[in-house]
Amino acid sequence: MSLTKSEIQSIEEVLRLSLRKKFSVYKPEPASMPFHLRLLGKDRMALFSFIHSLNTNFGVAIFEPVALALAKKNFKVAATQVESGNKISEKALFVIQEIMDNLTAAHIKPDKENEIKQLRKVCQSGKMRKVNPTNVDIYLMNDKGEEFLFDIKTAKPNKGGFKEFKRTLLEWTAAKLATNPSAKVNTLIAIPYNPYEPKPYSRWTMAGMLDLPYELKVAEEFWDFLGGKGTYQELLDCFERVGIELRPEIDKYFLKFK
Repeated sequence: MSLTKSEIQSIEEVLRLSLRKKFSVYKPEPASMPFHLRLLGKDRMALFSFIHSLNTNFGVAIFEPVALALAKKNFKVAATQVESGNKISEKALFVIQEIMDNLTAAHIKPDKENEIKQLRKVCQSGKMRKVNPTNVDIYLMNDKGEEFLFDIKTAKPNKGGFKEFKRTLLEWTAAKLATNPSAKVNTLIAIPYNPYEPKPYSRWTMAGMLDLPYELKVAEEFWDFLGGKGTYQELLDCFERVGIELRPEIDKYFLKFK
């Protein structure tokens, strides 16, 4: 068992609070769908709208606070929505664009170690440009000072999105190195679950942009990295227990839409 009783209680409380908070602020979409409404009923349409709304911000509302609760026991620093930095050198920006161009044209394969090496060489060369990279969803630092910056994505990201994902990872790296050229920095995409289970996650669409062993963690890989081996399965059990516990509250909430 990778999670202690207190950790399980903490995670389940995070889930309760997150779901109850969502109910307290949620308002069904006003879009008119007369055929759906007459066929399925107002309560089912309200539930459909709620699930769609929850899916939209599941990462911020559920995955981020749960990831934070898990990581606190294994990492020296654990935080959500952290800035990677706001300056990148002109030469580093040029290297990023060159890497992106070559990957897009399939002239090179993604090589995380070499990309970091290139950026480290020029991270403080030339004029520093002010930038505004997207926030880091999950930021971790271990006892050795090694940093891990995660961007949490939906389970089925669009193929075209991987190009922007890669640029974000490169910008995060360059921004961190601009502040500390010797930083041990890892930038990764996290996909919280495998929608193809029990089949393996389809990674081929990412292979041309991401260095898969070093830039991608899916389902067990991500959660077990945060909390230790076996965390993923225990986490699913936490979700199930909270779902059963809150079912009467959920049913009561949607009764008002009948």
